[in-house]
Amino acid sequence: MGTVHTEIIIKNSFDEGLARRGQIKHEEIRTETVTAVVDTGSMYLVITDELRQKLGLEIKEERPVNIANGQRITCHITDSVEIHWKDRETALPAMVIPGATKILLGVLPLEAMDLMVNPVTQGVVGVHGDSVEFMA
Repeated sequence: MGTVHTEIIIKNSFDEGLARRGQIKHEEIRTETVTAVVDTGSMYLVITDELRQKLGLEIKEERPVNIANGQRITCHITDSVEIHWKDRETALPAMVIPGATKILLGVLPLEAMDLMVNPVTQGVVGVHGDSVEFMA
């Protein structure tokens, strides 16, 4: 199977909360639309440091991780972001890997939005069609 890309919208979750409380205008929510590589070998949403700065995300911790080439490196974990794909969304922290140049959409955000890669069309689709089914 080839490389699968999909467009997602990433929002600063803290800004979203401020907007819901009326402390900032909805237009002030820091948001970016990006093309992500769908990476079923990755667990998290991986973003670039440039995107982290644009979204105004704070680094809340550092964590050692194993990356695809077998290296063990230290990466940054950010505040939560909202990830939107079509009519689906989820919120979770993002991972910033030093030197990353691509956005990776990993398994945790895919699962949270009830999404999968269709190997025939090589696109992202809902696991249960157009309706989201959550597992308890």
